[in-house]
Amino acid sequence: MKYKDYYKILGVDKTASQDDIKKSYKKLARKFHPDVSKEKDAEEKFKELGEAYEVLKDAEKRASYDQLGSYQAGQEFRPPPDWEQRFGQGQGFGSFGAGGFGDFADLFGMGRQSGKHGRGGIARAGQDFTMALQITLDEAFHGVERTLDIEVPERTADGHMTRIPKSIKMRIPKGATDGQKMRLPGKGGKGTNGGPNGDLILTLQVQPHPFFKAVGHDLYLDLPVTPWEAALGSSVEVPTMEGKVRLKVSSGAKSGQKLRLTGKGLPMRGSGHGDFFAVLQIVTPPTLSEEEKTLFEALAKASTFNPRSHLV
Repeated sequence: MKYKDYYKILGVDKTASQDDIKKSYKKLARKFHPDVSKEKDAEEKFKELGEAYEVLKDAEKRASYDQLGSYQAGQEFRPPPDWEQRFGQGQGFGSFGAGGFGDFADLFGMGRQSGKHGRGGIARAGQDFTMALQITLDEAFHGVERTLDIEVPERTADGHMTRIPKSIKMRIPKGATDGQKMRLPGKGGKGTNGGPNGDLILTLQVQPHPFFKAVGHDLYLDLPVTPWEAALGSSVEVPTMEGKVRLKVSSGAKSGQKLRLTGKGLPMRGSGHGDFFAVLQIVTPPTLSEEEKTLFEALAKASTFNPRSHLV
């Protein structure tokens, strides 16, 4: 069996960290990828990179490889007796098709090889594409059907890249949250030589609402109350995603206090809802009538309450 110097193939030292190995593989794989590289023997070099990375990224395989000792690249050597049982047949510890291209796909969002050969060569899955999709909080709460008008890059028969317009119908489920990812299988780049199409991966972005703030599946509302409503207690009308409800504010309520409405938040996958929190904000009148001013002055004289007593 001929020895392959995986460290030399990846352009790293034997003491290289896993992060250095990954960075080097990423750089070289981009350079020699057959779909974009004009280098001579790019496909063969790309396969060698995949095989080398498949071994060196795995701590156990790397340790076993290091135990082989030092040989010149291409030099004949005798592998350990249990080589085939542990790593399979062939020159390398792992095959290119089993892992090398898969890791390249994960790094760059490109489609994986299907392992089949069509009339034009190796069948490859199309490229996966990612995009952000903005939705309203109301759409997140109730769910909605959307039609996406996008342009997908595709390679023409003569090898040039062009952008093909597509309209994709999809449904956003109720209870969608900010940052949630949705995968639409087969809606990405077109596969080549009989390979499957890639996927379209959407990252949902919930737009700010004028009243409510979503945190996961819980909803928050800043609820203004007057000083007398907080001091005396009251019943106030509160908007929710499903209409208005009345909340009881206990006497002596404080600014920042949270009132919970169980199950009035965003729907959760399967069943149930998050909760709704009304956060009290005590607000004074911006201007006072003469009568209000007189009443506040009388209160100031009569009251012995000092909110800053703890600072003395």
